[in-house]
Amino acid sequence: MAGVDQILHAIVQQGADEVRFVSDQAPLVFARGVQRRFSMAPTPEALLRQLLSQLLTAERLAELERDSRVSFEYQAGAVGRFGVALARGPNGLEVTFLAGGAVPLRAPEPRAPLPTGAVAHGVPAQTPGQPEAPGHAASPAEVPVAVTARLVELVERAVAARASDVHLANGEPPHLRVDGQLQRMSGAEPGVDGYLEPQPRAREELLRGRALDVALELPNRERLRASLYRAQGGLAAALRILPRVAPELGELNLPVSIEDLANVPHGLVLFAGATGSGKSTTMAALCRRALERRSVLLVTLEDPVEFALPATPRSLARQRQIGRDVPDFTTGLRDALRSDPDVIMVGELRDAETIRLALTAAETGHLVLASLHSGSAAGSIERVVDAYPPEQRAQIRTQLADALRAVVVQRLLPRARGGGRVPALELLRVTVAVANHVREGKTAQIGSLLQGGGRDGMLSLERCLAELVRAGTVTLEQARAAANELDSLAMYLAK
Repeated sequence: MAGVDQILHAIVQQGADEVRFVSDQAPLVFARGVQRRFSMAPTPEALLRQLLSQLLTAERLAELERDSRVSFEYQAGAVGRFGVALARGPNGLEVTFLAGGAVPLRAPEPRAPLPTGAVAHGVPAQTPGQPEAPGHAASPAEVPVAVTARLVELVERAVAARASDVHLANGEPPHLRVDGQLQRMSGAEPGVDGYLEPQPRAREELLRGRALDVALELPNRERLRASLYRAQGGLAAALRILPRVAPELGELNLPVSIEDLANVPHGLVLFAGATGSGKSTTMAALCRRALERRSVLLVTLEDPVEFALPATPRSLARQRQIGRDVPDFTTGLRDALRSDPDVIMVGELRDAETIRLALTAAETGHLVLASLHSGSAAGSIERVVDAYPPEQRAQIRTQLADALRAVVVQRLLPRARGGGRVPALELLRVTVAVANHVREGKTAQIGSLLQGGGRDGMLSLERCLAELVRAGTVTLEQARAAANELDSLAMYLAK
Protein backbone atom coordinates (compact mmCIF):
# COMPACT_ATOMS: atom_id res chain seq x y z
CA MET A 1 0.00 0.00 0.00
CA ALA A 2 3.00 2.28 -0.46
CA GLY A 3 1.20 4.44 -3.04
CA VAL A 4 -1.83 5.20 -0.90
CA ASP A 5 0.31 5.55 2.22
CA GLN A 6 2.42 8.18 0.46
CA ILE A 7 -0.69 10.14 -0.49
CA LEU A 8 -2.06 9.91 3.06
CA HIS A 9 1.30 11.05 4.43
CA ALA A 10 1.27 14.03 2.06
CA ILE A 11 -2.20 15.19 3.10
CA VAL A 12 -1.39 14.82 6.81
CA GLN A 13 1.74 16.92 6.28
CA GLN A 14 -0.54 19.63 4.83
CA GLY A 15 -2.67 19.60 7.97
CA ALA A 16 -5.55 17.90 6.15
CA ASP A 17 -7.60 15.08 7.62
CA GLU A 18 -9.52 13.62 4.68
CA VAL A 19 -8.93 12.54 1.09
CA ARG A 20 -11.58 11.38 -1.33
CA PHE A 21 -10.98 9.35 -4.50
CA VAL A 22 -13.49 8.93 -7.32
CA SER A 23 -12.81 6.94 -10.45
CA ASP A 24 -11.47 9.09 -13.30
CA GLN A 25 -11.35 12.22 -11.14
CA ALA A 26 -8.56 14.05 -9.29
CA PRO A 27 -8.52 13.33 -5.55
CA LEU A 28 -10.13 15.90 -3.23
CA VAL A 29 -8.43 16.85 0.04
CA PHE A 30 -10.11 18.50 3.05
CA ALA A 31 -9.12 19.96 6.42
CA ARG A 32 -12.07 19.94 8.85
CA GLY A 33 -14.48 20.09 5.95
CA VAL A 34 -12.73 22.86 4.00
CA GLN A 35 -11.16 21.89 0.68
CA ARG A 36 -7.39 22.26 0.33
CA ARG A 37 -5.28 22.50 -2.79
CA PHE A 38 -3.85 19.14 -3.84
CA SER A 39 -2.26 18.59 -7.26
CA MET A 40 -2.70 15.05 -8.53
CA ALA A 41 -3.87 13.70 -11.86
CA PRO A 42 -7.24 11.94 -12.13
CA THR A 43 -7.12 8.28 -11.09
CA PRO A 44 -8.71 5.85 -13.57
CA GLU A 45 -10.57 3.03 -11.86
CA ALA A 46 -7.93 0.49 -12.89
CA LEU A 47 -5.23 2.58 -11.18
CA LEU A 48 -7.47 3.19 -8.16
CA ARG A 49 -8.07 -0.55 -7.79
CA GLN A 50 -4.33 -1.14 -8.07
CA LEU A 51 -3.60 1.40 -5.33
CA LEU A 52 -6.22 -0.20 -3.10
CA SER A 53 -5.57 -3.81 -4.03
CA GLN A 54 -4.85 -4.91 -0.45
CA LEU A 55 -8.01 -3.20 0.83
CA LEU A 56 -10.32 -4.56 -1.85
CA THR A 57 -10.53 -8.09 -0.49
CA ALA A 58 -13.01 -10.56 -1.93
CA GLU A 59 -15.20 -10.20 1.17
CA ARG A 60 -15.31 -6.41 0.93
CA LEU A 61 -15.99 -6.47 -2.79
CA ALA A 62 -18.86 -8.87 -2.20
CA GLU A 63 -20.25 -6.61 0.55
CA LEU A 64 -19.86 -3.59 -1.73
CA GLU A 65 -21.72 -5.40 -4.49
CA ARG A 66 -24.51 -6.32 -2.07
CA ASP A 67 -24.89 -3.08 -0.07
CA SER A 68 -23.31 -0.46 -2.40
CA ARG A 69 -21.24 0.78 0.57
CA VAL A 70 -18.82 -0.57 3.18
CA SER A 71 -16.76 1.03 6.00
CA PHE A 72 -13.70 -0.19 7.94
CA GLU A 73 -10.42 0.99 9.54
CA TYR A 74 -6.97 1.01 7.97
CA GLN A 75 -3.49 1.45 9.52
CA ALA A 76 -1.41 3.46 7.01
CA GLY A 77 2.08 2.39 8.09
CA ALA A 78 3.66 5.05 10.30
CA VAL A 79 1.20 7.70 9.11
CA GLY A 80 -1.58 6.60 11.45
CA ARG A 81 -5.02 5.07 11.44
CA PHE A 82 -7.73 6.04 8.97
CA GLY A 83 -11.41 5.31 8.67
CA VAL A 84 -12.19 4.11 5.16
CA ALA A 85 -15.53 4.26 3.36
CA LEU A 86 -16.14 2.62 -0.02
CA ALA A 87 -19.10 3.12 -2.32
CA ARG A 88 -20.09 2.15 -5.83
CA GLY A 89 -21.81 4.88 -7.84
CA PRO A 90 -22.53 5.62 -11.50
CA ASN A 91 -19.14 7.37 -11.75
CA GLY A 92 -17.35 4.23 -10.55
CA LEU A 93 -15.58 3.51 -7.31
CA GLU A 94 -15.60 6.16 -4.55
CA VAL A 95 -13.23 5.93 -1.57
CA THR A 96 -12.90 8.23 1.44
CA PHE A 97 -10.03 8.13 3.99
CA LEU A 98 -10.67 9.97 7.28
CA ALA A 99 -7.66 10.52 9.58
CA GLY A 100 -7.74 9.50 13.22
CA GLY A 101 -9.03 5.98 12.86
CA ALA A 102 -12.67 6.98 13.18
CA VAL A 103 -14.75 5.23 10.57
CA PRO A 104 -16.95 7.78 8.75
CA LEU A 105 -20.52 7.86 10.06
CA ARG A 106 -21.62 6.41 6.75
CA ALA A 107 -19.82 5.32 3.66
CA PRO A 108 -20.08 7.74 0.74
CA GLU A 109 -23.54 7.57 -0.72
CA PRO A 110 -23.40 6.05 -4.20
CA ARG A 111 -23.87 9.03 -6.48
CA ALA A 112 -26.91 7.59 -8.15
CA PRO A 113 -28.39 9.71 -10.91
CA LEU A 114 -31.08 12.09 -9.75
CA PRO A 115 -34.45 11.93 -11.48
CA THR A 116 -33.96 12.88 -15.10
CA GLY A 117 -32.96 16.53 -15.37
CA ALA A 118 -32.45 17.00 -11.62
CA VAL A 119 -29.41 18.87 -10.39
CA ALA A 120 -28.41 19.56 -6.80
CA HIS A 121 -25.67 21.80 -5.47
CA GLY A 122 -25.07 22.82 -1.87
CA VAL A 123 -22.51 24.40 0.41
CA PRO A 124 -22.45 24.56 4.22
CA ALA A 125 -23.34 28.00 5.51
CA GLN A 126 -20.44 29.60 7.34
CA THR A 127 -20.79 29.66 11.12
CA PRO A 128 -20.28 33.22 12.40
CA GLY A 129 -16.80 33.69 13.77
CA GLN A 130 -15.46 30.49 12.23
CA PRO A 131 -12.93 31.38 9.52
CA GLU A 132 -12.35 29.22 6.50
CA ALA A 133 -9.02 28.53 4.87
CA PRO A 134 -8.50 31.50 2.51
CA GLY A 135 -9.59 30.78 -1.01
CA HIS A 136 -10.48 27.15 -0.36
CA ALA A 137 -14.19 27.04 0.32
CA ALA A 138 -15.82 23.67 -0.17
CA SER A 139 -17.54 23.39 -3.51
CA PRO A 140 -21.28 22.69 -3.54
CA ALA A 141 -20.72 19.86 -5.98
CA GLU A 142 -18.73 18.12 -3.22
CA VAL A 143 -21.64 18.11 -0.76
CA PRO A 144 -24.62 17.34 -2.98
CA VAL A 145 -28.15 16.75 -1.76
CA ALA A 146 -29.96 13.99 -3.62
CA VAL A 147 -33.52 14.66 -4.74
CA THR A 148 -36.12 11.91 -4.50
CA ALA A 149 -39.17 11.22 -6.62
CA ARG A 150 -41.29 12.02 -3.54
CA LEU A 151 -39.91 15.57 -3.47
CA VAL A 152 -40.76 16.06 -7.14
CA GLU A 153 -44.33 14.98 -6.44
CA LEU A 154 -44.51 17.18 -3.33
CA VAL A 155 -43.35 20.26 -5.24
CA GLU A 156 -45.88 19.60 -8.00
CA ARG A 157 -48.63 19.61 -5.37
CA ALA A 158 -47.21 22.77 -3.81
CA VAL A 159 -47.17 24.56 -7.17
CA ALA A 160 -50.75 23.52 -7.83
CA ALA A 161 -51.69 25.02 -4.44
CA ARG A 162 -49.91 28.32 -5.39
CA ALA A 163 -47.44 27.87 -2.51
CA SER A 164 -44.33 30.02 -2.32
CA ASP A 165 -42.54 27.81 0.22
CA VAL A 166 -42.56 24.27 1.60
CA HIS A 167 -41.45 23.49 5.17
CA LEU A 168 -40.30 20.01 6.20
CA ALA A 169 -39.22 18.55 9.54
CA ASN A 170 -38.62 15.09 10.91
CA GLY A 171 -41.76 13.81 12.58
CA GLU A 172 -43.99 16.48 11.05
CA PRO A 173 -46.11 16.56 7.89
CA PRO A 174 -45.09 19.09 5.24
CA HIS A 175 -46.46 22.62 5.55
CA LEU A 176 -47.05 25.08 2.71
CA ARG A 177 -46.94 28.86 2.74
CA VAL A 178 -49.79 30.09 0.56
CA ASP A 179 -50.44 33.84 0.27
CA GLY A 180 -48.17 34.35 3.26
CA GLN A 181 -50.06 31.91 5.51
CA LEU A 182 -48.85 28.48 6.67
CA GLN A 183 -51.12 25.52 6.13
CA ARG A 184 -50.66 21.84 6.81
CA MET A 185 -50.43 19.60 3.76
CA SER A 186 -52.78 16.64 3.91
CA GLY A 187 -51.93 13.18 2.64
CA ALA A 188 -48.15 13.73 2.56
CA GLU A 189 -45.54 11.68 4.38
CA PRO A 190 -43.77 13.42 7.30
CA GLY A 191 -40.03 13.96 7.58
CA VAL A 192 -37.14 15.30 5.54
CA ASP A 193 -35.10 12.24 4.56
CA GLY A 194 -37.83 10.85 2.35
CA TYR A 195 -37.68 14.01 0.24
CA LEU A 196 -34.06 15.20 0.47
CA GLU A 197 -31.06 12.96 1.06
CA PRO A 198 -27.95 14.90 2.17
CA GLN A 199 -24.70 13.15 1.31
CA PRO A 200 -22.34 12.10 4.15
CA ARG A 201 -20.32 15.32 4.23
CA ALA A 202 -23.49 17.40 4.34
CA ARG A 203 -24.90 15.24 7.14
CA GLU A 204 -21.71 15.67 9.14
CA GLU A 205 -21.94 19.44 8.78
CA LEU A 206 -25.59 19.40 9.82
CA LEU A 207 -24.73 17.30 12.88
CA ARG A 208 -22.20 19.97 13.83
CA GLY A 209 -24.97 22.55 13.85
CA ARG A 210 -24.16 24.21 10.53
CA ALA A 211 -26.90 24.99 8.04
CA LEU A 212 -26.75 23.85 4.42
CA ASP A 213 -27.96 26.14 1.61
CA VAL A 214 -28.60 24.42 -1.70
CA ALA A 215 -30.02 25.24 -5.12
CA LEU A 216 -32.06 22.47 -6.74
CA GLU A 217 -33.35 21.97 -10.26
CA LEU A 218 -36.07 19.35 -10.63
CA PRO A 219 -37.01 17.34 -13.72
CA ASN A 220 -40.43 18.99 -13.85
CA ARG A 221 -38.54 22.26 -14.51
CA GLU A 222 -39.21 23.67 -11.05
CA ARG A 223 -36.30 25.26 -9.20
CA LEU A 224 -35.87 25.42 -5.44
CA ARG A 225 -33.77 27.36 -2.98
CA ALA A 226 -33.44 25.07 0.03
CA SER A 227 -32.08 25.59 3.52
CA LEU A 228 -31.46 22.49 5.65
CA TYR A 229 -30.77 22.79 9.38
CA ARG A 230 -31.14 20.99 12.69
CA ALA A 231 -34.03 21.85 14.99
CA GLN A 232 -35.26 20.11 18.13
CA GLY A 233 -32.71 17.36 17.60
CA GLY A 234 -33.91 16.50 14.09
CA LEU A 235 -33.55 17.71 10.54
CA ALA A 236 -35.67 20.52 9.08
CA ALA A 237 -35.78 22.20 5.68
CA ALA A 238 -37.29 25.30 4.10
CA LEU A 239 -37.82 25.17 0.33
CA ARG A 240 -38.51 28.31 -1.73
CA ILE A 241 -40.12 27.58 -5.12
CA LEU A 242 -38.57 29.67 -7.89
CA PRO A 243 -39.34 30.29 -11.54
CA ARG A 244 -36.66 29.04 -13.90
CA VAL A 245 -36.31 32.39 -15.65
CA ALA A 246 -36.36 35.90 -14.22
CA PRO A 247 -39.80 37.50 -14.74
CA GLU A 248 -40.54 40.58 -16.79
CA LEU A 249 -40.97 43.78 -14.79
CA GLY A 250 -44.52 44.08 -16.11
CA GLU A 251 -45.43 40.73 -14.59
CA LEU A 252 -44.74 41.96 -11.03
CA ASN A 253 -47.66 44.44 -10.88
CA LEU A 254 -45.53 47.02 -9.07
CA PRO A 255 -47.52 50.10 -7.96
CA VAL A 256 -44.91 52.46 -9.42
CA SER A 257 -42.57 52.09 -12.38
CA ILE A 258 -38.90 51.46 -11.67
CA GLU A 259 -38.03 50.62 -15.28
CA ASP A 260 -35.80 53.68 -15.62
CA LEU A 261 -33.45 52.29 -12.94
CA ALA A 262 -32.25 49.71 -15.48
CA ASN A 263 -30.89 52.61 -17.58
CA VAL A 264 -28.90 54.29 -14.80
CA PRO A 265 -25.32 54.40 -16.15
CA HIS A 266 -23.60 54.10 -12.78
CA GLY A 267 -24.37 54.29 -9.09
CA LEU A 268 -25.93 52.17 -6.35
CA VAL A 269 -29.57 51.05 -6.19
CA LEU A 270 -30.64 49.34 -2.96
CA PHE A 271 -33.50 46.85 -2.66
CA ALA A 272 -34.75 46.37 0.89
CA GLY A 273 -37.33 44.28 2.65
CA ALA A 274 -37.77 41.29 4.90
CA THR A 275 -37.04 37.74 3.80
CA GLY A 276 -39.75 36.64 1.38
CA SER A 277 -40.78 40.17 0.44
CA GLY A 278 -39.93 39.69 -3.23
CA LYS A 279 -36.88 41.95 -3.42
CA SER A 280 -34.77 39.26 -5.16
CA THR A 281 -37.52 38.81 -7.75
CA THR A 282 -37.68 42.54 -8.43
CA MET A 283 -33.89 42.78 -8.74
CA ALA A 284 -33.83 39.87 -11.18
CA ALA A 285 -36.57 41.47 -13.30
CA LEU A 286 -34.62 44.75 -13.40
CA CYS A 287 -31.49 42.84 -14.44
CA ARG A 288 -33.46 41.21 -17.23
CA ARG A 289 -34.68 44.61 -18.40
CA ALA A 290 -31.10 45.95 -18.45
CA LEU A 291 -29.97 42.95 -20.51
CA GLU A 292 -32.81 43.44 -22.99
CA ARG A 293 -32.68 47.22 -23.38
CA ARG A 294 -28.93 47.90 -23.18
CA SER A 295 -25.67 46.37 -24.38
CA VAL A 296 -24.12 45.34 -21.07
CA LEU A 297 -22.05 42.71 -19.33
CA LEU A 298 -23.94 41.78 -16.18
CA VAL A 299 -22.19 39.96 -13.32
CA THR A 300 -24.34 38.58 -10.50
CA LEU A 301 -23.21 37.33 -7.09
CA GLU A 302 -25.91 35.18 -5.52
CA ASP A 303 -26.29 32.72 -2.64
CA PRO A 304 -27.61 30.65 -4.33
CA VAL A 305 -28.47 31.60 -7.93
CA GLU A 306 -32.26 31.97 -7.90
CA PHE A 307 -33.32 33.08 -11.39
CA ALA A 308 -31.78 32.24 -14.74
CA LEU A 309 -31.21 35.39 -16.77
CA PRO A 310 -31.91 34.71 -20.46
CA ALA A 311 -29.29 35.55 -23.05
CA THR A 312 -29.91 38.48 -25.37
CA PRO A 313 -28.32 39.37 -28.74
CA ARG A 314 -26.53 42.43 -27.35
CA SER A 315 -25.78 41.55 -23.72
CA LEU A 316 -23.95 38.95 -21.64
CA ALA A 317 -24.79 37.61 -18.19
CA ARG A 318 -22.28 35.96 -15.83
CA GLN A 319 -24.09 34.46 -12.84
CA ARG A 320 -21.79 33.40 -10.00
CA GLN A 321 -22.96 31.38 -7.02
CA ILE A 322 -21.34 31.91 -3.64
CA GLY A 323 -19.62 28.70 -2.55
CA ARG A 324 -19.77 27.16 -6.01
CA ASP A 325 -18.14 29.71 -8.33
CA VAL A 326 -16.60 32.06 -5.78
CA PRO A 327 -15.92 31.71 -2.02
CA ASP A 328 -17.80 34.80 -0.80
CA PHE A 329 -19.38 38.11 -1.80
CA THR A 330 -16.22 40.10 -1.03
CA THR A 331 -14.03 37.98 -3.30
CA GLY A 332 -16.74 38.02 -5.97
CA LEU A 333 -16.91 41.81 -5.95
CA ARG A 334 -13.14 42.12 -6.23
CA ASP A 335 -13.21 39.72 -9.16
CA ALA A 336 -16.12 41.57 -10.76
CA LEU A 337 -14.23 44.87 -10.79
CA ARG A 338 -11.61 43.22 -13.02
CA SER A 339 -14.07 41.55 -15.41
CA ASP A 340 -15.22 44.63 -17.38
CA PRO A 341 -18.85 44.65 -16.11
CA ASP A 342 -21.43 47.33 -16.78
CA VAL A 343 -23.93 46.09 -14.18
CA ILE A 344 -23.19 44.17 -10.97
CA MET A 345 -25.93 42.53 -8.95
CA VAL A 346 -25.07 41.62 -5.33
CA GLY A 347 -27.49 39.23 -3.66
CA GLU A 348 -26.92 40.69 -0.21
CA LEU A 349 -24.78 43.37 1.43
CA ARG A 350 -23.67 41.42 4.49
CA ASP A 351 -20.67 43.27 5.94
CA ALA A 352 -18.61 46.44 5.83
CA GLU A 353 -16.09 45.13 3.29
CA THR A 354 -18.80 44.06 0.83
CA ILE A 355 -20.47 47.46 1.21
CA ARG A 356 -17.15 49.25 0.66
CA LEU A 357 -16.48 47.33 -2.56
CA ALA A 358 -20.06 47.91 -3.77
CA LEU A 359 -19.65 51.66 -3.22
CA THR A 360 -16.29 51.60 -4.99
CA ALA A 361 -17.87 49.85 -7.97
CA ALA A 362 -20.72 52.36 -8.04
CA GLU A 363 -18.27 55.27 -7.92
CA THR A 364 -16.07 53.90 -10.71
CA GLY A 365 -18.66 53.72 -13.47
CA HIS A 366 -20.75 50.62 -12.72
CA LEU A 367 -24.43 50.23 -11.94
CA VAL A 368 -24.64 48.16 -8.74
CA LEU A 369 -27.93 46.57 -7.66
CA ALA A 370 -27.83 45.17 -4.13
CA SER A 371 -30.22 43.96 -1.47
CA LEU A 372 -30.28 44.19 2.30
CA HIS A 373 -32.72 43.55 5.11
CA SER A 374 -34.43 46.77 6.16
CA GLY A 375 -37.97 48.02 6.52
CA SER A 376 -37.65 51.56 5.16
CA ALA A 377 -35.57 53.71 2.85
CA ALA A 378 -34.12 55.73 5.73
CA GLY A 379 -33.46 52.53 7.66
CA SER A 380 -31.58 51.10 4.67
CA ILE A 381 -29.25 54.08 4.62
CA GLU A 382 -28.61 53.80 8.35
CA ARG A 383 -28.06 50.06 7.97
CA VAL A 384 -25.24 50.72 5.50
CA VAL A 385 -23.66 53.45 7.67
CA ASP A 386 -23.95 51.43 10.90
CA ALA A 387 -21.91 48.60 9.38
CA TYR A 388 -18.83 50.77 10.00
CA PRO A 389 -17.17 51.94 13.21
CA PRO A 390 -18.07 55.50 14.32
CA GLU A 391 -14.80 57.05 13.10
CA GLN A 392 -15.50 55.92 9.50
CA ARG A 393 -19.19 56.82 9.25
CA ALA A 394 -18.73 60.40 8.03
CA GLN A 395 -16.68 59.16 5.09
CA ILE A 396 -19.23 56.44 4.29
CA ARG A 397 -22.08 58.96 4.39
CA THR A 398 -20.21 61.10 1.86
CA GLN A 399 -19.58 58.11 -0.42
CA LEU A 400 -23.19 56.96 -0.09
CA ALA A 401 -24.54 60.44 -0.84
CA ASP A 402 -22.50 60.54 -4.05
CA ALA A 403 -23.16 56.96 -5.20
CA LEU A 404 -26.75 56.19 -4.13
CA ARG A 405 -29.38 56.58 -6.86
CA ALA A 406 -32.51 54.99 -5.36
CA VAL A 407 -33.83 52.77 -2.57
CA VAL A 408 -36.69 50.37 -3.26
CA VAL A 409 -38.41 48.90 -0.19
CA GLN A 410 -40.89 46.10 -0.80
CA ARG A 411 -43.65 44.26 1.07
CA LEU A 412 -45.91 41.44 -0.11
CA LEU A 413 -49.49 41.52 1.20
CA PRO A 414 -52.31 39.02 0.66
CA ARG A 415 -55.07 40.22 -1.61
CA ALA A 416 -58.27 41.12 0.19
CA ARG A 417 -60.31 38.68 -1.88
CA GLY A 418 -57.69 35.95 -2.07
CA GLY A 419 -55.88 34.81 -5.17
CA GLY A 420 -52.30 35.64 -4.32
CA ARG A 421 -50.32 38.55 -2.96
CA VAL A 422 -49.71 42.09 -4.12
CA PRO A 423 -46.52 44.17 -3.74
CA ALA A 424 -46.44 47.42 -1.81
CA LEU A 425 -43.43 49.66 -2.44
CA GLU A 426 -41.56 52.56 -0.98
CA LEU A 427 -39.42 54.29 -3.60
CA LEU A 428 -36.83 56.89 -2.63
CA ARG A 429 -35.03 58.64 -5.47
CA VAL A 430 -31.85 60.42 -4.48
CA THR A 431 -32.29 64.07 -5.39
CA VAL A 432 -29.88 66.82 -4.37
CA ALA A 433 -31.90 67.35 -1.19
CA VAL A 434 -31.86 63.64 -0.31
CA ALA A 435 -28.10 63.43 -0.97
CA ASN A 436 -27.50 66.40 1.35
CA HIS A 437 -29.53 64.73 4.10
CA VAL A 438 -27.53 61.52 3.70
CA ARG A 439 -24.22 63.41 3.76
CA GLU A 440 -25.19 65.38 6.87
CA GLY A 441 -26.61 62.39 8.73
CA LYS A 442 -30.18 63.75 8.70
CA THR A 443 -31.78 60.46 7.65
CA ALA A 444 -34.64 60.99 10.10
CA GLN A 445 -35.86 63.81 7.84
CA ILE A 446 -35.89 61.69 4.68
CA GLY A 447 -39.49 60.65 5.43
CA SER A 448 -40.69 64.20 4.82
CA LEU A 449 -38.82 64.31 1.50
CA LEU A 450 -40.53 61.05 0.52
CA GLN A 451 -43.96 62.45 1.29
CA GLY A 452 -43.34 65.53 -0.83
CA GLY A 453 -41.39 63.81 -3.58
CA GLY A 454 -44.21 62.74 -5.86
CA ARG A 455 -43.03 65.04 -8.64
CA ASP A 456 -39.61 63.34 -8.52
CA GLY A 457 -41.16 59.91 -8.86
CA MET A 458 -40.99 59.05 -5.15
CA LEU A 459 -43.56 57.02 -3.26
CA SER A 460 -43.85 56.50 0.48
CA LEU A 461 -44.89 53.10 1.77
CA GLU A 462 -47.87 54.54 3.64
CA ARG A 463 -49.20 56.35 0.58
CA CYS A 464 -48.87 53.14 -1.44
CA LEU A 465 -50.71 51.15 1.25
CA ALA A 466 -53.50 53.74 1.42
CA GLU A 467 -54.01 53.52 -2.36
CA LEU A 468 -54.20 49.72 -2.15
CA VAL A 469 -56.79 49.95 0.65
CA ARG A 470 -58.92 52.48 -1.26
CA ALA A 471 -58.82 50.24 -4.33
CA GLY A 472 -60.02 47.31 -2.23
CA THR A 473 -56.87 45.34 -3.09
CA VAL A 474 -55.76 44.82 0.54
CA THR A 475 -57.61 45.12 3.83
CA LEU A 476 -57.08 47.96 6.25
CA GLU A 477 -55.79 45.46 8.83
CA GLN A 478 -53.13 44.20 6.47
CA ALA A 479 -52.11 47.75 5.56
CA ARG A 480 -51.81 48.74 9.21
CA ALA A 481 -49.65 45.68 9.92
CA ALA A 482 -47.31 46.57 7.03
CA ALA A 483 -47.01 50.31 7.68
CA ASN A 484 -43.99 51.90 9.34
CA GLU A 485 -45.93 55.01 10.46
CA LEU A 486 -49.59 54.54 11.34
CA ASP A 487 -50.20 58.28 11.58
CA SER A 488 -48.99 58.79 8.01
CA LEU A 489 -51.19 55.92 6.81
CA ALA A 490 -54.22 57.48 8.52
CA MET A 491 -53.41 60.86 6.95
CA TYR A 492 -53.32 59.38 3.43
CA LEU A 493 -56.52 57.40 4.03
CA ALA A 494 -58.29 60.59 5.15
CA LYS A 495 -57.48 62.48 1.95
